[in-house]
Amino acid sequence: MKSPASFKKAAEWALPHWTRGQAGRETPQDLFRVLYSGWLLAFTLKVLGSAWDVSWHFKWLRDDLAPPHLLNSAGTALALALTVIHGYTGYGVDKAALRLIQWGTGIFLVAVPLDLINHRVNGLDITSWSPSHIMLYVGTFFMIAGVIRGWFMGAPPGRERTVVLGAFLAFFLENVHFPEQHQEYGILSIGAWDNHATYAEPILLQFAADQLGRPVDRTTMTGFALPVPDVLYPVYAVVAGLSVLVVARLLIGRFGAATLVAAAYVGVRMVAWPLLTFTGFPPSAVPFFLIVGGLLVDVAFLVRMPAARAVLGSIGATAAAYGALVAQSAIMGQVYGALKGQEGLLGAPPLATSSAVWAGFGLLAAWLAVEWIAAKRKPQPIQAPAAIATATT
Repeated sequence: MKSPASFKKAAEWALPHWTRGQAGRETPQDLFRVLYSGWLLAFTLKVLGSAWDVSWHFKWLRDDLAPPHLLNSAGTALALALTVIHGYTGYGVDKAALRLIQWGTGIFLVAVPLDLINHRVNGLDITSWSPSHIMLYVGTFFMIAGVIRGWFMGAPPGRERTVVLGAFLAFFLENVHFPEQHQEYGILSIGAWDNHATYAEPILLQFAADQLGRPVDRTTMTGFALPVPDVLYPVYAVVAGLSVLVVARLLIGRFGAATLVAAAYVGVRMVAWPLLTFTGFPPSAVPFFLIVGGLLVDVAFLVRMPAARAVLGSIGATAAAYGALVAQSAIMGQVYGALKGQEGLLGAPPLATSSAVWAGFGLLAAWLAVEWIAAKRKPQPIQAPAAIATATT
């Protein structure tokens, strides 16, 4: 526990910075690091809470004050405090980053009471794909996007910048992939039912059965555990998940970036798996195929530039880049093979192989959009590294 002297020293350091200013103002390096360390802690609390929350809801009836909700709320409270600090002082963000953070936090805070009302009206709300839940993901999406931009624009070049950027992108991937956990937990819960080792408590099964108007049987279990079409899981994973990895590769700009971001997220899921199961909570299928997707993204970027240069003189830079993107999206079809292999070996939600066509077109459109935005918007740092260093002297 910190002593009163420590709190006094911290206050003496922080209070001089509490001045009103416009976004984009020069930020001392030590303050910049403190702010973004706060964001790392906030997102860590939210990830721990959300990871526990899904498993909790496959075992117990919902409770507004359940421990996972409280842990997630602690992260949200810290995120709200940081949003206020950025907005008032203007430190650590440019205008675009601040607007993203503010809009994201606002959407999330509006979604919370709407979700509570939804549960009061509809009861359990047995899908993570409900409108109120999607609002929570969208709010977090913009919030993390703003933080990524703020760190990307303001952090000085070096290993710390790259590592922290990768961490924020892993949080971004976790939020984007989060609704897919319903099917990842659901498929193993159905397997447990078939093996007469049900994870859910009887009161939860009965509640779900009453909502579906059925007895407690396998149909009820399937309606609870896999309430969305089978095509949703693979299409969303390829289009949304791999798009995040494309962004990671573009921002970090190094071979292996997409693979490491995917591996970081999957690693967190692997650590959470035994922690939850050993304490009596349901397990989930882990999306190992995302690591394969990350590697394919890295390889696609590796071969893209030579291919583009080879045809540059004949068809032009834009056509070369777009032609390379078509090839990249074709390579991404291999992710379906990895997912199919995981389904047979380690467990995964049902794979509707016919959806690969839609996943391919969706990924191509998303990839082109990401490349176009990156080409049109070339962000410049808020301040040069020298200015950051000078501000601390």
